[in-house]
Amino acid sequence: MFPPSQGLRLDIDAISQICGSVSIACWIVVFSPQIIENWKRNSADGLSVVFITVWLLGDFFNIFGAVLQGVLPTMIILAVYYTLADIVLLLQCFWYKGFTLSDAIKKQDDEPTPGPSTAATEQSPLLSDARQPYTNGNGNGNGNTNGFHTPPRISDIDRRHSNHSQGSFRERFLSIDGTHLSPATPLLPDTVPTSQQPRPRPQASQSTLQTVCFNLGTIVLVCASGVFGWWLSATRAAASAPSSPTDQDRSPIQFNTWGQIFGYICALLYLGSRIPQLLLNYRRKSTEGISMLFFLFACIGNLTYVLSIVAYKPVCREKACAPGEAREVYMRYIAVNFSWLLGSFGTLLLDAFVFIQYFMYRKDEDDNEDEEEAVLVSG
Repeated sequence: MFPPSQGLRLDIDAISQICGSVSIACWIVVFSPQIIENWKRNSADGLSVVFITVWLLGDFFNIFGAVLQGVLPTMIILAVYYTLADIVLLLQCFWYKGFTLSDAIKKQDDEPTPGPSTAATEQSPLLSDARQPYTNGNGNGNGNTNGFHTPPRISDIDRRHSNHSQGSFRERFLSIDGTHLSPATPLLPDTVPTSQQPRPRPQASQSTLQTVCFNLGTIVLVCASGVFGWWLSATRAAASAPSSPTDQDRSPIQFNTWGQIFGYICALLYLGSRIPQLLLNYRRKSTEGISMLFFLFACIGNLTYVLSIVAYKPVCREKACAPGEAREVYMRYIAVNFSWLLGSFGTLLLDAFVFIQYFMYRKDEDDNEDEEEAVLVSG
């Protein structure tokens, strides 16, 4: 015998609750892909520290404004979770980058290049320890050799300070490799020349189709879990006594001054938080190190968050609304929650630019990889 289905109705309130539940599910897992990406790369260079810091400040004002204004419970729950997750992500950035609030870009020119030092002093040896091509004085290499010479075992400064003592002679004698004394053993370098080293094989990257299927499957699973969570809560609510609008629900929506101020500060911080990340991607000409699931879940979470606010059924003072009263109540409700709508919908648009950068720079990176692979194959 099937249970009665009159308890669950897909009305405006149900749509608002479904969107709110899906938004909570998306925001619960939104930080996980980026945290895992940073852990796998052992780096957080692709993520802007300023972006996370400004976002965290917006979360604090979001909590204050949501509590003072008395908005939906899902909005307060999400505000608290945003704060905790952003703290974890910011601590991870400090762990990999150090305690800094600047987005420094690592360039190849900043890395130390191996090779002999150009500055020579009185204490520097006449012959460098690094392996250099052997020349016969006029700049031409000797054709009978392999193009390298063995570095000296004892530096020139050690030879000066030794005073030809017995200990220094023993050191020089023991530093001679006996295999080089045999005429059957050629004088070979300790390392294989670069031209004879095996070329590394290019690693097969994940195809675009596999990435799209994985991301789509993850999104469907998370959204389904949100709908399932709403179904559980709605089933339990239907099993209890049917709820009806109370006197508190019928009371007009009031503006809280400090709640509105904190709400608009939160919206401005949310909108400004994306700008450092967009600038960092532009300066790096890459989105490497950023998990697209992070921003994808953020987009879906913001979209369902906006829908959960917009899908509102006005509650009039009487059971039957007077002409124009429902519209007035609804517009007042939107005005109270406008700062949260502005912050979520604005960041949704800015996240779209992150995806544009992702596809732009991904195409350039794929072209560079194809050129490098062609050089390796032709060589």
